[in-house]
Amino acid sequence: MGDVKCEVSIHAPVDEVFRRLTDFGSLAEIVSGITKVDVLTEGPTAIGTRFCETRVIFGKTATETMEVTAMEAPRMIELSAESCGNHYRTVHTFEPTGEGETLVKLNMHSTPMTTGAKIMGAVMTPLMKGTMRKLLENDMADLKRACERSAGGDD
Repeated sequence: MGDVKCEVSIHAPVDEVFRRLTDFGSLAEIVSGITKVDVLTEGPTAIGTRFCETRVIFGKTATETMEVTAMEAPRMIELSAESCGNHYRTVHTFEPTGEGETLVKLNMHSTPMTTGAKIMGAVMTPLMKGTMRKLLENDMADLKRACERSAGGDD
């Protein structure tokens, strides 16, 4: 699938946006595409934190185990996962763009690790890339709503 990129500007401070995205136990409450999250690692979010995220994709329930593989709070977090013969690496960066504004950029990169994944990737990439971009854009829109609602004092 290669790279899928998207970004969103959020009217909330960098620290707040980073905190909301990295509070994995609460993601299902703010991201409509996520039905359940099980945090597997105790303590604050750090490199090595692992969690299982469950979504419904193409009408089927899918659960993926993700791990924080790099983090520079509150500027960047990298999540990695392996699924269906692919290695997925998702990097979120958080940039202040004005008073109380944050630009969140997301880059998800997939690398096929098996022959089957390489073959499927060649066939399915055009369809999957658009679907994945839409899913990630929806996630970012949900994050924006949650952070802006919180910044407005409604949360």
